[in-house]
Amino acid sequence: MPQYGRAVSGGLRPEADQTDQLRALIPVCALGVALAAAVGDPSSATDLLLVVVAVGAFAVWAHVRNVPLWALSLGVLVPVVVTQRSGALEPLFFEASILAFVVGGWARSLVEAVALGLLTVASPVVVSLIQDPSEIAVGIWVLGIAFPWVIGLAMARQRHLTAELDAARRELAEQALLDERRRIARDVHDFVGHGLAAVMLQVTSARHVLRRDSDAAEDALRSAEEVGRRSMQELRRTLTLLRSDDEPEVAPPLPSSADIPALVDHARAGGLAVEFRTRGDGVRIGPTVGLALYRIAQEALANAARHAPRAQTVLVLDVADAQASLVAETIGPMLPGAASDPQRPRYGLIGMQERVAAFGGEFAAGPTSDGWRVSCRIPLEATDAASAGDSGAR
Repeated sequence: MPQYGRAVSGGLRPEADQTDQLRALIPVCALGVALAAAVGDPSSATDLLLVVVAVGAFAVWAHVRNVPLWALSLGVLVPVVVTQRSGALEPLFFEASILAFVVGGWARSLVEAVALGLLTVASPVVVSLIQDPSEIAVGIWVLGIAFPWVIGLAMARQRHLTAELDAARRELAEQALLDERRRIARDVHDFVGHGLAAVMLQVTSARHVLRRDSDAAEDALRSAEEVGRRSMQELRRTLTLLRSDDEPEVAPPLPSSADIPALVDHARAGGLAVEFRTRGDGVRIGPTVGLALYRIAQEALANAARHAPRAQTVLVLDVADAQASLVAETIGPMLPGAASDPQRPRYGLIGMQERVAAFGGEFAAGPTSDGWRVSCRIPLEATDAASAGDSGAR
């Protein structure tokens, strides 16, 4: 559990922990080789002291992190080569094999691994030159040292690839989390923001006419109640979809472009002057693209009701040339500061732009000479990734 906690928090990973365990076993292997060589071929006290130096070098490297590999190589190769001057303790050459594995597996760069590896592989040749007569099997020992070196290089390469994959996995997980937060923010803005804005408009209207026209006030409050109920239904549907992994059998229908006329009717009932026009075959619009168009139309009508309640809004849905386009143009007076406040976050525009970008479409929004215009174009053939991402969060 402590190792798992460190891995989740970005600290020590299981791969790094296994590498540390392997590093701690190196001195144990070196000690085993030294004991086997000393017992099998007893030698002088000086040679035994050199054996202790070689094993000690491995022990220091295993427990002190900043020991350079060149110092370890000298601490191992010098005693090993010197003890071979008389031909005794030849099994001690397995210390060079262990060193080659360490050099290949823990070198900080390929240049260091190659340089120290070649130095280690060349040690049997050096011994053959200082022995008189030469009794060492140079070819066999060269292979016996080169093979662990190659294994160490392969281990280091695998560790490097594992680290890169782990970094990529973390980056993808962070990006997925960020995308999910953006989707949830868009949905909360669509449902809660639009619903509250519509309710507030109706409540404000009711307050203004409460003393003069009680029937009009009652109608406004009734409209506010209906908007509130619809917003609660939308919110419940979104919460159900967010819990769909726990309850896969619950799959409420999502709104689509076919529901835009009903959306327009609700806007008219709330007092907004809006006209809806369609061109082309709306059946060609897929469910995910239809959902995006519905949300954009919803946001455009909500903005019109919030910032230009006395203006005329024309909503046009056009399906042609393998793409669907939606244009919402508001013509008429806008409330003061509705479009000129640079400090306003404009989360609605950001959400609409993100929805269109997810499908590789085009989006534009901005003021006109007599109002405000929102337009978007989305390909009818949406990519699988965009479709799954947009529908999965809803």
